[in-house]
Amino acid sequence: MPQAKTIHDFLPCATPEAWVQTAPRHMELLLLDHAHCERKAAATAMRLMHDYASHSELQIKMSRLAREELRHFEQVLKIIQQRGMRYRRIPPSRYASGLRACMRKQEPGKLVDLLVCGAFIEARSCERFERLIPVLDEEVAGFYQRLLNSEARHFRDYLILAEQANDGPVDDRVAVFAEQEAELVTRPDEQFRFHSGPPQQNI
Repeated sequence: MPQAKTIHDFLPCATPEAWVQTAPRHMELLLLDHAHCERKAAATAMRLMHDYASHSELQIKMSRLAREELRHFEQVLKIIQQRGMRYRRIPPSRYASGLRACMRKQEPGKLVDLLVCGAFIEARSCERFERLIPVLDEEVAGFYQRLLNSEARHFRDYLILAEQANDGPVDDRVAVFAEQEAELVTRPDEQFRFHSGPPQQNI
């Protein structure tokens, strides 16, 4: 079993306060990108099920995760529509692509890295829900509290599957991704997104 018991044990650093304080000024971007993140999380789970059909526990965990992520996507979309915002595509942040740059291309390392990458994305999402709750309006804060409660186990599911795929601990790969993740989270960013770094002065 993975040693990390909480998202704070697992993540290499906290979200910078500058990002947290900027978020309420960019509610539309926050909600739009959050919706995209939930949709992409479901798509990732489905893709893993398709590509690794022989991994029975992966099938079970990713099937459950995909259903939850799609339900959360629908819930974010409802908030967007209720606020008179237009759901649309927006360019993604550098975060996910920056993490994927660390991935190996050959199996079984590829699957292990896909799962470790998924663990970081899920853990960081939960950490941001937690940081945002005190600074957002009551409706969205309450929604994020419910998401935090329901999604907190996702990163552990990914880590368990990574260890199974690796036939043992994945501490070395976690360390590689942790270094990259910390850099992505703390380096100033030109755009505001759900997983972006702290804003540059002109945001």
